[in-house]
Amino acid sequence: MWCLIGPLFAIQQWIEPKFENVVPNGAIVPVVRKNDRFPLWDQDNSGKWQPYAPMTDEFNGRRLDWTKWRDHSPIWNGRQPAWFNPDNIDVSSGGMHLTTRLQDAPPALAKQGYKTFTTAVVESVSTVLYGAFEVRAKPMKACVCSSFWFFNIEPSTWTELDVYEIGGGVKDHERKDQMTVHVWRTPEIKEHHSVGAEWVCDKPLADDYHVYGLEWNPKEIRYYFDGVLIRKGQNLYWHQPLTMCFDNETMPEWFGLPLPAELPAKYSVDYVRAWKPTP
Repeated sequence: MWCLIGPLFAIQQWIEPKFENVVPNGAIVPVVRKNDRFPLWDQDNSGKWQPYAPMTDEFNGRRLDWTKWRDHSPIWNGRQPAWFNPDNIDVSSGGMHLTTRLQDAPPALAKQGYKTFTTAVVESVSTVLYGAFEVRAKPMKACVCSSFWFFNIEPSTWTELDVYEIGGGVKDHERKDQMTVHVWRTPEIKEHHSVGAEWVCDKPLADDYHVYGLEWNPKEIRYYFDGVLIRKGQNLYWHQPLTMCFDNETMPEWFGLPLPAELPAKYSVDYVRAWKPTP
């Protein structure tokens, strides 16, 4: 996977922002949900959140809501060797499901190095700048990356926030929640930089649904797992409106490739909820 930086955030060269894991690896005590109106980590709404409809969906219908989502990416066809196939997206049983399958690529994509596997991507139609975002999801149990992230590629600016990248069926990665921030380029920064770390759960993440959260404001980026703050850091560069993205990707150099016996495999999203602070 993969700002317009205002005067207050102008930086002439890369300064690595400080991020830290807040809780140790292992078991946590999940926050008890009292309501669905506010983020799990802020059930009393101390942040004065209000729902942001363009990126909120309970997926209770029979297909994607085309006013909110697209079933493809306008800028790429997937990470080789797997290609994004819209047929691998299913909305049913109160959730959105992205499937990885064994499937050869059509000739035009085969010429670009796509073969053997198909995956899926769902992107938001709109972009967003800052907010709180919560997803209840279950990664697929295969050597494929199940991801939830934000990005935008503009001529002078390209930044990205990865809420999670999970290899649910990859040996030694089954319990790892990988969180990364990227700066690919800005008017002042011409080279790719990233800051990432993993938080390790006590159980395989593909065994059950968990609630993953992101709080993104002008000063800080905060990550949550089942309502518990697990990682936070400075927001020095992420001041560009971003597209929300769900996808599954083959990552040969990181996770290897899935075995035929693992497929088809499904990455399921129960809901996504978004909030903006009250003006």
